[in-house]
Amino acid sequence: MGKLYLITGFLGAGKTTFLKNFIRLFAGKKIQLIVNEFGQEGVDGLLLSQLGAYLNEISGGSVFCSCRLDQFEKVMRQSADVHADVILVEASGLSDPTGVRKLFSQTDRFPHIEYQGAVCLIDAVRFPKLYATARTCVKQLAASDVAVINKVDLASQSQLEQTLSLIRGQRPDMPVFQTSFGAVDAGILDTLARAQAVSADSLPLTADLTLRSMCITIAPTMTPFELQKFIEMFLEATFRVKGFIQTTQGMYLADCVGNVVNLTAYPDPVPDEKAGRLVVLSGAGMPVRKLVAEAVRWYSKHIIAVE
Repeated sequence: MGKLYLITGFLGAGKTTFLKNFIRLFAGKKIQLIVNEFGQEGVDGLLLSQLGAYLNEISGGSVFCSCRLDQFEKVMRQSADVHADVILVEASGLSDPTGVRKLFSQTDRFPHIEYQGAVCLIDAVRFPKLYATARTCVKQLAASDVAVINKVDLASQSQLEQTLSLIRGQRPDMPVFQTSFGAVDAGILDTLARAQAVSADSLPLTADLTLRSMCITIAPTMTPFELQKFIEMFLEATFRVKGFIQTTQGMYLADCVGNVVNLTAYPDPVPDEKAGRLVVLSGAGMPVRKLVAEAVRWYSKHIIAVE
């Protein structure tokens, strides 16, 4: 079974340089690289051949958008023939990888892959501005398990503190590494392993210190598809979203942690006081109210109240 790692991060964060260092942590392993975007300096072909890596390039769009997802899944299925020990995916700097965990949780489709988590590369100098203007940065951080703040040698103390503050505001639970030139050691693999071992039923350990709760009352006029899209609009800024929601196709239990919307048909009776109430848990500094307000505007005809 191949262990798959996702490398994400906005344009110019240093993903390719990081990948060159990261790949060295798997010396002696058979490696498959799936590169959705080549950095300016490219990937050193000699390094790849020395490590026995197999390279696939997917160009013309993000591997996670609908226009390229079929090609990505095809490469994933073909990876079974490679019998790689490690599969490294370098995503486009403009990609939205929030669905990756759900994609690889479908073990029946990818039985040969064991998802090990995502690393988000962050430019210590440019991140504060990008975070405020590029929605993709928020989504990449939401989908990741570890943040690597790169180029710290170029950042002022003020820029570094602001970058750390933004990360902690959205993901207070996330382990953070600071580095220059994408340099990392094997400790990052241990950190990723611990992140994957945390139960999906558990909130981050810091959540009890800053926990914020809100409740959205939803009318029974939403379809399950609309409910999923509604939750997706703010899920990335939450610790957990949970509730019993009556839809046009019956009662559903929403139980969402991280960046995966999990809706399950619920055939058992639900007390009236619980039905239709979606509880949203977040932390101080997380932009959940702004995102919920935007989602409510989109689906206003189905929303009864927000408390």
